[in-house]
Amino acid sequence: MKLIGPFKQIVTLANLPLKGKINEDQLEIIQNGGIIVDDNTIVAVNNFDALLQENPTIEIEHIETEQILLPGFVDSHTHICFGGNRAKDFAMRLDGKTYLEIAQSGGGIWSTVTQTRNKTVDELKDITLKHTTQLTKQGITTAEVKSGYALSVDGEIKMLEAINMANQETEIDLIPTFLGAHMKPKDFDGSNKEYLEILVNQVFPKLKSDELTNRVDIFVEQSAFSIEEGDYFLNEAQKQGFEITIHADQFTPGGSYLATKYNALSADHLEFSGEKEIETLAKSDVVATVLPGASIGLGMQYAPARKLLDAGCCVSIASDWNPGSAPMGNLLTQASILATFEKLSMAEVLAAITFRAAKALNLTDRGTIEKGKKADFISFSTFDYSNIIYHQGQLQPTQVWKNGLLINQ
Repeated sequence: MKLIGPFKQIVTLANLPLKGKINEDQLEIIQNGGIIVDDNTIVAVNNFDALLQENPTIEIEHIETEQILLPGFVDSHTHICFGGNRAKDFAMRLDGKTYLEIAQSGGGIWSTVTQTRNKTVDELKDITLKHTTQLTKQGITTAEVKSGYALSVDGEIKMLEAINMANQETEIDLIPTFLGAHMKPKDFDGSNKEYLEILVNQVFPKLKSDELTNRVDIFVEQSAFSIEEGDYFLNEAQKQGFEITIHADQFTPGGSYLATKYNALSADHLEFSGEKEIETLAKSDVVATVLPGASIGLGMQYAPARKLLDAGCCVSIASDWNPGSAPMGNLLTQASILATFEKLSMAEVLAAITFRAAKALNLTDRGTIEKGKKADFISFSTFDYSNIIYHQGQLQPTQVWKNGLLINQ
């Protein structure tokens, strides 16, 4: 066992609700705090001097400077396994070109598909690890990573293999998700339904037998798969025992309906969720995951996070880091900007990138600093926790602990 501290403040995020709005005065803040860790688990959190008095012979990991401690961040929606670059697409979009014009010039998602298919599994692993290093520096100790940029049976399996290989070589946890249903590949001659049948009949069994992932995702949208097609795919996924998440309501409403029908872990995007969709989500246990990075990248409206919280939803904020619509990949900056536009409290923002984001990944062992939880936490060099959101991502973690071990400083 070891005692880590003292920290000027420990913001535990313990004893907060999983759903609905959170006020600032609900935060538990331990002044001059310490944390006792045994192996990878938190044993005790309290005032540093009190813990030391109770454990006078304990090993101490001294914190010499003024630091604020938070739970490790969780980014519950990323696409950081991909080949190539789409900066040209972004420049064309800024120049007023339409999605069709960009695609016709060789850009768009198909350019990422082509470049991802051309990468070896080791190259994709290395790209994922490079991006993971950036996540770690930001204080993210758990991140979901989707496939979906190969859009072929072998290619999607290659992507998931790369993500799992990267997970073995990085200190943080990477949670793989199968997104072969990102869109129908343009080199597939059959219908959308026929493509989904291939995923169900050929890829689903492989995901199970090779233990590549137990999570599946589908993009339900006019430009991807219809509600009826999504219904078929998710029904098959549920029957085969997969956890479900959905790209929903990004440009048109409807996908969130499927999320509640199949009790998905999360419905992600939600920029076009209306009052009916919000009310339905609030009555369910589906996490409403909002992705401000995509709104910034595409220059479109934000998801109605304030209305979702006020209605009683569990709201997570994730980066959606991808090469096309959300290239920033900075979760804290995006969450802070969303807070400004959607009038979110600092407590709601911190909850949305910690324990509520963990819920979107079906993880209950992290996201708060309390006895029995995984020892994932991060510290910031500042005198008060409010500065972390106030500086909108400019203030980065000084130190990052994963499973009780200091992995970045």
